[in-house]
Amino acid sequence: ADRSWAAAICPCPPSRRRASGGGSGAMISGVLFLNQKGDVLLSRMYRDGVTRQVAETFRNQVIVQKDSGRNPVAMFGQSSFMYIKSGTIFVVAVSQGNAQAATAFQFLYALVGIIKSYTGSELKDELIRNNFVLIYELLDEVIDFGYPQNTTVDLLKMYITQQGEAVHDEGSQPAANITIQATGAISWRKEGIKYRKNELFIDVVEQCNLMVSNKGAVLRNDVAGTILVKCYLSGMPECKFGLNDKLLLDNEARNNRNRARRPGAGIEIDDMSFHQCVKLGKFDQDRTVSFVPPDGEFQLMSYRITESINLPFRVLPVVKELGRTRIEVDVKVKSMYTFKLFATNVVVKIPLPKNTASAHVQVASGKAKYEADQGAIMWRVRRFPGDTEYSLRGEVEIISSVQEKAWSRPPITMDFQVPMFAASGLHVRFLKVFEKSNYQTIKWVRYITKAGTYEHRI
Repeated sequence: ADRSWAAAICPCPPSRRRASGGGSGAMISGVLFLNQKGDVLLSRMYRDGVTRQVAETFRNQVIVQKDSGRNPVAMFGQSSFMYIKSGTIFVVAVSQGNAQAATAFQFLYALVGIIKSYTGSELKDELIRNNFVLIYELLDEVIDFGYPQNTTVDLLKMYITQQGEAVHDEGSQPAANITIQATGAISWRKEGIKYRKNELFIDVVEQCNLMVSNKGAVLRNDVAGTILVKCYLSGMPECKFGLNDKLLLDNEARNNRNRARRPGAGIEIDDMSFHQCVKLGKFDQDRTVSFVPPDGEFQLMSYRITESINLPFRVLPVVKELGRTRIEVDVKVKSMYTFKLFATNVVVKIPLPKNTASAHVQVASGKAKYEADQGAIMWRVRRFPGDTEYSLRGEVEIISSVQEKAWSRPPITMDFQVPMFAASGLHVRFLKVFEKSNYQTIKWVRYITKAGTYEHRI
């Protein structure tokens, strides 16, 4: 889950939301549980102006008309119905006016997951009736005045103990601490976590996308990246790291005028999305990423970069059609990263016509052969050093056919992995861990660039 999910679920405190108004149609006015016959098993209304009569409207217009599989959003009069079907039950969110459909659907799926976690079963008529009190209590906790609130199962189970669910705490945790965890900003991490060896791993994983025309012009070039974290830290640590973000470096240069920033040292990062643990206010203020990490592995953030991409490979293809029965192939691949690095599992796919009879191929490194099931020459290089150029030459025999159809010339594609290389130029400038016990932390940062859609037209 990223930060956008957390922001959508709880955009601001309940008191501020009520004061600001925002219109009765902004969020969820009621939640309904109906069976396949349209009978209302359970309903909970959160706003004025909505009665159980809306259930009759949904039954007649959607269930009876057998329209439930076509459109998950239905509007009748001033009421909007957003619904999902789980097991044999329709779970419906009702809203007045222009509803926030994406938030409503995320909430409905989260609500079904909560009920399944408590009951351990798919939703059925009997399950709703047998757990009537429990589901009502859950509905009171997860929505406040139509705004979804806490949908974290572990926290709900700490203080909702219906149907034999025990409180998941260690020892005799005071009730005050439970309240702080349930209503505070650190619902993703429990207290009391201990490790003999405190370690923090950060992996910067980037997918490089490239599209080059047959004339050599770059049509598309961008990087889609994710930052993955493996956290094995004791207590409640706060982690902080900075990237070579252009805005951050510009701010530092303004604050320290005696120290000029190197030109080209910063990169422009677009379309960032964060895990809910990241303090967005801190990031907006000084462009540093501060967070209290969940325990274990998680995706901290994702991003996209469209400028100043360092291409890991350059492809120079020459494919000539010699008459109707022969094709001559000459492909050169040059690695553009430093000689200190190397790529692994490099695969170059050179497509050929469907009526190819045979192909005789010679390569400077690796192995290459024509694979009929792939319809292409597959050139595989296990280890490709940096600042190196390898070439492939081949002659292809084609079966002449009566119906001559022009070959569409699909693009050459590549697959690869380059460890310790970031195509975007992004790097972690510093990484700090703060914890009240002040223990020593082992910190690791790794980079890897993989092929996304890496194509060169021929």
